Amino acid sequence: MLKIITIPDPILKKKTELIKKFDPMLKKLAAEMIETCSQADGIGLAAPQIGKSIRFCIINLKQMGLAPFALVNPKIVKKSWKKVEMEEGCLSVPGVFGIVKRPENIKVDAQNLQGVQSSFQANGLLARVIQHEVDHLDGILFTSKIIKATTGKPKEKM
Repeated sequence: MLKIITIPDPILKKKTELIKKFDPMLKKLAAEMIETCSQADGIGLAAPQIGKSIRFCIINLKQMGLAPFALVNPKIVKKSWKKVEMEEGCLSVPGVFGIVKRPENIKVDAQNLQGVQSSFQANGLLARVIQHEVDHLDGILFTSKIIKATTGKPKEKM
């Protein structure tokens, strides 16, 4: 299991670098991040959270019937006007939870582990997790977007 970096580590506030090399090490990193995320009971994990300043994250929504997957160089290219409030937390900000308002639907451009570019739509929890992880890649923590602090353990953790 990889070590999860927590605040106030400065890497969490740094914008990440694009990935240009698609090799077996990237596939190994994806597998290790998925395992780390699962062990930590998380639903997403971005590379800065494990100390790597690269544009890479994994999404782990097995409870929704989705196989875990990696996003390489993801970019949100379109957001819906409609926004939804939901409680969020973060493996890098332990013990802090709050309501965050985010677009309900997004369009994402990203590459897979082989470097193949694709575009897809995401909504609901999937859209929220992707937005949370892409924020990490831009050096933004969810705590800067909290509109109302909450207490206790949320139903879904990030």
